[in-house]
Amino acid sequence: MATQIIACFVVSVGLFLLSPVRVAPTPASMCTPLKTLNDSLSHRRRYMKHNFPINYTIRVHRKEVFKPSNINSLRLQVKGLDELVLQRLWFQVNQGVLKKIIRVMPERHPSRPYTTELERRFRDVEGVFVQSHPAELFQQELPETIQETWDHLTEESDRVPESSWRLASPKSLLDNFCHTMHCLFSECFASTEAQQDCDQWQKTLKP
Repeated sequence: MATQIIACFVVSVGLFLLSPVRVAPTPASMCTPLKTLNDSLSHRRRYMKHNFPINYTIRVHRKEVFKPSNINSLRLQVKGLDELVLQRLWFQVNQGVLKKIIRVMPERHPSRPYTTELERRFRDVEGVFVQSHPAELFQQELPETIQETWDHLTEESDRVPESSWRLASPKSLLDNFCHTMHCLFSECFASTEAQQDCDQWQKTLKP
């Protein structure tokens, strides 16, 4: 009898360890600024495609081409990866993306007011994110794979090897921005089409 109990316990523990990583709940205070940001992103086609030449691209670091598939890959590489770590990485990635898009636009570019407002709203979300979590969270050591990505993102441009640069359209970068936001802060966007896409790639994590 004791042997059976132990065996059942071992099986139960094994199933627990094999279960997919649960998504960390998004603080309710973040949903309002995230939805405001999402409203701005809903106009990205008009401002990031129609107001630029056909096939226009900008140069970004390869780590700034950040898609739901990249999130999936990181989760597979780092067992037990905390969702908050991925959210922190999302902020770091898109901070650089917005700066690069704004940098290529002259002061009178028709999309510049939109993009600067988008950056302001992004900063608002980041501010709420920081306030919603203990300061110790941002002092914790990052997993090696995440730290490596972080180091690439914060590297001085003149030190980045040519092979690490990619060309991407402003529209595609904001598409990535939007889809990964829906995935990483899913409680605020449960009914969106993008969330359905995220549900699909999250299934690949199941044993």
